[in-house]
Amino acid sequence: DFGDDGSLYITKVTTTHMGNYTCYADGYEHVYQTHIFQVNVPPVIRVYPESQAREPGVTASLRCHAEGIPNPQLGWLKNGIDITPKLSKQLTLQANGSEVHISNVRYEDTGAYTCIAKNEAGVDEDISSLFVEDSARKTLANILWREEGLGIGNMFYVFYEDGIKVIQPIECEFQRHIKPSEKLLGFQDEVCPKAEEDEVQKCVWASAVNVKDKFIYVAQPTLDRVLIVDVQSQKVVQAVSTDPVPVKLHYDKSHDQVWVLSWGTMEKTSPTLQVITLASGNVPHHTIHTQPVGKQFDRVDDFFIPTTTLIITHMRFGFILHKDEAALQKIDLETMSYIKTINLKNYGCIPQSLAYTHLGGYYFIGCKPDSTGAIPRQLMVDGVTDSVIGFNSDVTGTPYVSPDGHYLVSINDVKGVVRVQYITIRGEIQEAFDIHTNLHISDLAFQPSFTEAHQYNIYGSSSQQTDVLFVELSSGKVKMIKSLKEPLKAEEWPWNRKNRQIQDSGLFGQYLMTPSKDSLFILDGRLNKLNCEITEVEKGNTVIWVGDA
Repeated sequence: DFGDDGSLYITKVTTTHMGNYTCYADGYEHVYQTHIFQVNVPPVIRVYPESQAREPGVTASLRCHAEGIPNPQLGWLKNGIDITPKLSKQLTLQANGSEVHISNVRYEDTGAYTCIAKNEAGVDEDISSLFVEDSARKTLANILWREEGLGIGNMFYVFYEDGIKVIQPIECEFQRHIKPSEKLLGFQDEVCPKAEEDEVQKCVWASAVNVKDKFIYVAQPTLDRVLIVDVQSQKVVQAVSTDPVPVKLHYDKSHDQVWVLSWGTMEKTSPTLQVITLASGNVPHHTIHTQPVGKQFDRVDDFFIPTTTLIITHMRFGFILHKDEAALQKIDLETMSYIKTINLKNYGCIPQSLAYTHLGGYYFIGCKPDSTGAIPRQLMVDGVTDSVIGFNSDVTGTPYVSPDGHYLVSINDVKGVVRVQYITIRGEIQEAFDIHTNLHISDLAFQPSFTEAHQYNIYGSSSQQTDVLFVELSSGKVKMIKSLKEPLKAEEWPWNRKNRQIQDSGLFGQYLMTPSKDSLFILDGRLNKLNCEITEVEKGNTVIWVGDA
């Protein structure tokens, strides 16, 4: 709103409002004043693990992750007393104070370790409990920890031709194998019913999403349905009918709903968008259609809904991309209806991929190659005003934004360039640095750094070669993890451009998984090396991580 004196009032300020505001004198465009507006946000903290039991003599590690604006300072207390003066060979702080390592633990190390994060806007704290005890003395804490530690959390779910495998990454052990012939809980229906022309019962999967570490929703494009896997029981509990050929799912945490893009046919002749509401509820689920733009759906090519972050827990809007149309269709996620069209014609951009940062509230748009095969420059759209800001300097390719909103990584496969830009707490975008690679990056995963607080690393899987790219974003240090076998051929994976997925294991996870044609590779992100290979998993190209909720 504008005041009578020309002042600008912003109600319900969030991080999307930060940035430069310029006030012009009417009719005197050269008379202006610019205000830099920074929004401070109190810290939000997560610790890991919440509790653990250890036998005397082993090492215990406690980790803490905090986000806020400005970046919070971290500190640790043990039973209410600052541990900094007590640091020793046995008790050390690592990764800029975000990790406590206690080697050779003793009974007196038992206690409540509080991580405290502070910045100009406020304080947050959380407790990680450590119990040191003999394995013979199976106390309640120990039993609880055993249950948790070996229970359902911290597993990769892999959807492949022979069903679903649940894999524990540390020792690379199978926890469970759900076969194609297994029945849905309480139903006669099978997980992957046998097609008449098939000799062997096989599964075909497209996309999957994790719903609050409680359910996994996974699309079966050839069966026109979405299966729901219950994480607690590790069983398939429901099949939800969808429009034909469901290929892409997205979980919108703000409204607890799963969005489903169906193609209608393999030729994408009649695409639709449907929504499954109350996605994390223990209720029979069904789909509802979104309100189409102009009452016809046949142009929906893709959709984009920003993911929530630790400090931004609610998203109100998303975008629909239409086939060969130089525009973004804005949708209201609450009412599931179309609001407006943002025209990109003047910039010659048919949007192909999007990324969003809450730092400044910017959308970055990767454009489709033009008729000559050249990739147009990335566009930026301001999420507050819905206006096109212009080009993201000379950056091209598919944009990815780190979970904290600070890093923008863009991949131009034609030129073999990975560009990294940093977004400051004022929403300013800094100069890019380039990494040249002939790898043809298929997919990208972010992982918080194990050596620096508030930093991220990336892992990129190749769509053609057998290597994975590792980049430390703070330093630009590059490493290859080699010999991970050939990926599935692109033509054998029609559902999206990611014919080799790479899946991280959340905020505190040190493992990543990437499938090849007939194997799975688990990487150790702390040591940046291969942890193990799991063979005889054909076409396991849909991977989901489930953590401890």
